Amino acid sequence: MSPEFAFLPVRELARRIRSGETRPLELTEYFLDRLGRLGPAYNALVTLTRERALREAAEAEAELRAGRDRGLLHGIPYGAKDLLAAAGYPTTWGAAPFRDREFDYDATVISRLREAGAVLVGKLATVELAGGMGYTQPNAAFTGPGKNPWNPEFWSGGSSNGPGSAVAAGLVPFALGTETWGSIITPSAFCGVCGLRPTYGRVSRFGAMPLSWSLDKIGPMGLTADDCGIILAALAGRDPRDPTTVDRPFRWDLPDRTEGFRVGVLKGSAENAQPEVARNFEASLRVLGTFCRLEDVELPEFPFNEIASTILFAEAGSIFEEFITSGRVGELTAPEDRYRPYAYLVVPARDYLRALRLRKKAVRALNDLFSRYDAVVSPSRLTVAGRIDQDFRTYMPPRTAGVPISAAENVAGLPGVSVPNGFGQNGLPTGIQFTGAAFSEDRILAVAHAYQLRTDWHRRHPAV
Repeated sequence: MSPEFAFLPVRELARRIRSGETRPLELTEYFLDRLGRLGPAYNALVTLTRERALREAAEAEAELRAGRDRGLLHGIPYGAKDLLAAAGYPTTWGAAPFRDREFDYDATVISRLREAGAVLVGKLATVELAGGMGYTQPNAAFTGPGKNPWNPEFWSGGSSNGPGSAVAAGLVPFALGTETWGSIITPSAFCGVCGLRPTYGRVSRFGAMPLSWSLDKIGPMGLTADDCGIILAALAGRDPRDPTTVDRPFRWDLPDRTEGFRVGVLKGSAENAQPEVARNFEASLRVLGTFCRLEDVELPEFPFNEIASTILFAEAGSIFEEFITSGRVGELTAPEDRYRPYAYLVVPARDYLRALRLRKKAVRALNDLFSRYDAVVSPSRLTVAGRIDQDFRTYMPPRTAGVPISAAENVAGLPGVSVPNGFGQNGLPTGIQFTGAAFSEDRILAVAHAYQLRTDWHRRHPAV
């Protein structure tokens, strides 16, 4: 099979399957080979799901041959972050204490992709326990630091580092990641791929490792905004096994509208950025200015970082209390992950309740602001990736001086999509993020798609 298949978006792969240029089994064997052969080089692979993949691909091929077409994902291989249960295979949560643990059921998102005809080819690496134990360096997983396909001496981002590396290197056409506070947007920006964080409640989390009940989200990572829309349409909807989900199905077609958008530019969002990141953001604004009406916007005044931290620490402490108090936390890979979680157990109830009260006010204010725009834009991250042996604190601004919107959008459960917009230090990718009001994925994806129609950053790939 031609190497070009490694970097074709979902819609084009679907076309080639239906034209007879390839078959689901052929495509699956191709990506099983790439993922199995190259995945370990980037510490991106935990488990190759070969038997399941070949079975699902054969079923997809037979169905398509018989005229049963489940849609654009039918016969398309993908990978899933190893926080998501897949029956018959280990689900390790990236943590050594759980490396042999299996569940006898599929996570809802895995089931829904199966119903759409997609083919699971591998479980992809993650920072241990989704990074919730307080890691400060890339080597926080028993699989080792996620390596960036653009330069393996640099990090691929956390905690969805495996999906980021795998999509960027063309090891899978798309992948599922999770985000509690930046874990889809960061690896998407660092690896130069597209990642969508859906609205909280849009996608079921049944069968996924919980880190923070009121912050966790599951979303797609692919080559284009169009990919993300196609995948979200298969994932979204009510699930009785996750009571936080809402009955808001999502439909996606290539949008007819490609101009005339109202876009807010987050004021001061690039002030602390590396020079190349700031320049790329300004260049992106010039492109957006050719088809959007741009207006400066400011976030309302709330202590977003403090709200997010308090909620995350209190909920993670409750979820992992038994694991922490048992002492098994000492088996984790990163030294800081072995002692920091003890602090989560002593978050005062009054602080947690105060954070929840403030959050209600912040959610109302943010949705009121964001509902005026099709999207609000900011740099996805203020730096490019650091080295795989480098402590984050030596190159990333602290959270209080980091991307201003990151804590706010996660506190409010707002959707956002990061798309590549250039390269910075050491030839590493940068990204621009489009954020919207709750359940406005169709609007932010339309703006991101229109941006990608006018740029080619998403068509540039590492030499793998």
